[in-house]
This record gives sequence, structure tokens and C-alpha cells, in this order.
Amino acid sequence: MVTHGGIPQIFGPNPLKGKVAIVTGASRGIGRAVALGYAQAGAAVCCAARTTKEIDELVSQITKEGGKAISVTTDQGDLRSVENMVNATVKAFGGLDIMFANAALTTLVGPVVDSDPEVWRDIVQVNLVGAYYCARASIPHMKARGAGKIIFVGSGHGHTASPFNTAYSSAKAGMWMLTRALAAEVWQDNISVNEFTPGRVKTTAYERGVLGGGHAPERPAEWVKEPEDCVPIALFMACQPDKGPTANTYTLNRRFN
Repeated sequence: MVTHGGIPQIFGPNPLKGKVAIVTGASRGIGRAVALGYAQAGAAVCCAARTTKEIDELVSQITKEGGKAISVTTDQGDLRSVENMVNATVKAFGGLDIMFANAALTTLVGPVVDSDPEVWRDIVQVNLVGAYYCARASIPHMKARGAGKIIFVGSGHGHTASPFNTAYSSAKAGMWMLTRALAAEVWQDNISVNEFTPGRVKTTAYERGVLGGGHAPERPAEWVKEPEDCVPIALFMACQPDKGPTANTYTLNRRFN
């Protein structure tokens, strides 16, 4: 695909000019690729993750390329940490338009009967409760701007039963219901809430075999993606009209079965 500054040309130059975005889990993988993509599209970006060194390096890259970015060390599973992330973004850039809630905890728990209850709870806390925290902290600022986009990074595991991965699957299934229920709450405020399910992506979780990689059996016709392959659909979702689509799943998954 022909690109303009790393952005698919179909979006035109700087389609997110004047917008402010937060990307959680921006230290690597999908989050890093999307943070770069949003910055290259003209947005001011808060790069958030628990690993300070990696997001600082990402911000340095964005600013060297002429973009605007800050790094905020954030634990998505902690309410105060998420509120600090949002407040720091608004203070730096004057508002918030896009929340890309991508941070995840992907530990494989094994059979429920043998699972560690603390690990099970932590996975749900980061993936589901953390997504709720991100939305809760963002909505007042989006209302102040007159519109906004909340994008939850879900998973095919949240639409299809996945044995030995019950915590992650349950959390992502809850995220899908959160997407639909929250969308019904905030649509009159011009805030859309949608889910992106990327399918198999070459991330650290994929390489560990947690999310379909490693020694997991191959499925026919599955597209195993690089993180950068997720950027066009993330841009598409961020560039929709204020009264645009909501309560939807946009997917690069093969299918939910």
C-alpha cells in the first residue's frame, strides 16, 4: 500500500491533526506500532506502559520525527495510575479525543482446577477492569471536547471458548459486553466505543505460545501479522465521524471459531 510518512495514503496526510490520543501498552507490539502510527497521522500521543525505559525511547523517536508525545508510566490495572495518565495527557495537550486501551496481561493459567486464583484475578483486573478504568477516566474529557473514540483491543478468545486460558478469555468476553453496554450509554455525547480484535500478531505473548503462537496448532487461512499490520484498522477506527459506528467489533481475526 502506498504510504505518506508511514501512513496508508487512503487516509490522506495528517488525518489525526489536532487530535490527542492515549495508547496503553505502548512499550512494544501492537501498542507501540499504533502509537507511532497515530503520531505520524498528526495526533499528539501519550505513550503509556509499565516499562518506563521503553516508552521514553518511543517518545524520543516520535519527537525526532517531528511528532508530539509524552510518556507516562502506567499500570492499567490500577485506577489511580490510569487517572494520573489521563490527567497528565490533558495537562500536556489540552484535552483527549482517542483512548486506545491495549495493555494486557496474557499469562496462561492452565486448567481451572490447578490455576492460581491470584493470577486469575490479576488477568481479569488488567484486561477487563483496566479497560473500564481507561473509559471511566476518559469520558469526562471527551464530553468536554464534544466527541471521542474509545477503542478496546479485544481478542478472538473473548468470542470463542478457549480451554486453559479461562481468565484471559473471560476478561476479553467481558470487554466485548463492556463495548456494547458503554456504547449505548455515551452515543448521545458523540463518543463511540468499539472493539478491535487483531487475531494472531507476532508479539511476545504469541512467541510464548499464550495467544496462538509457539507450539499452538496452526489454523487454516490464518494471517499471522506484524504489529504494524494493525495500524491501518486502528487509524480507520480513530478517523470515523463523531456520529459514526459504535458498539462494533473490527477484526483481523480469521473467524471466531
